[in-house]
Amino acid sequence: MNINLDARSEYRLGIDGGGTGCRARLVDAEGRVLGEGQSGPANIALGTEVALGSIMQATRLALARAGLEEGVLGHTRAGLGLAAANVPKHREAFRKLAFPFRSVAIRSDAEAACLGAHAGNDGAILILGTGSQGIVYRGGVFVSVGGWGLVLSDWGSGALLGRAAIRRSLLAHQGVESASPLTTAVMARFQNDPEAMLEWSSSARPRDWGEFARITFEHAERGDEVGLELVRSSASAVERMLDRLIELGASRISLMGGVAQPTRRYLSPRFASVLVEPLGDALDGAILLSAIDDAEDEISRSPGVRSS
Repeated sequence: MNINLDARSEYRLGIDGGGTGCRARLVDAEGRVLGEGQSGPANIALGTEVALGSIMQATRLALARAGLEEGVLGHTRAGLGLAAANVPKHREAFRKLAFPFRSVAIRSDAEAACLGAHAGNDGAILILGTGSQGIVYRGGVFVSVGGWGLVLSDWGSGALLGRAAIRRSLLAHQGVESASPLTTAVMARFQNDPEAMLEWSSSARPRDWGEFARITFEHAERGDEVGLELVRSSASAVERMLDRLIELGASRISLMGGVAQPTRRYLSPRFASVLVEPLGDALDGAILLSAIDDAEDEISRSPGVRSS
């Protein structure tokens, strides 16, 4: 992948589309921000038409705030960082849609975040949020570690930590493991009723499990033995992912996501030399992505393109 920052159109559009929302940022050829917008989910695994609708809604809001008409989209190079774009079948299905832009470059939201974190230079990120994923960008190539969801991966994530806290609390409630203020607090959320816990778990989504990560970190900070055990185990999984990113050639790694900072204090000091603060976010990376110069990743605007 070759990023060409020369002005090749009047405008560039960056999109950061995830499972809960979509953000758009419109800039001019010199990179000055003209307008931004937000809309609903743009995870392409949830439906390509739904994702495109969210992208266009956020884009129109950005245009309105910039005081521009939709006609300028024909002079706009778009970079789309979208959840599930790392899955070929979803990405190819999305590619087949019609776009109103001069050109489109599509990558996953994690890859866009990696570009933004290192201003388009070589580097890596480890996203630690509800889920987890590592991305290395080196020599124009992305390599991913993890990112396959709660059932298959998400090591060191908020969802897995929260699930571990709930499972451990149930064992403590039944006398199999020792109890602590953490396990007591977790069981109190379910009125100390395993049946209520079972009913909740049958429909719980990853972000629901992830809500219990916060209480786990809070109790760990107070010295709760179970909380410390769970957080340290989660941090150990993060360290294994960091080691793999380093093996893949990463010399600069930015931690990102909601549980990144709470986890960082439990990591070994040996990572201090490679962990760096991100220079930008996924929208910054998507703007860089819009300047991509790679025929494989571009979809040129063709006659008869619709904009909805």
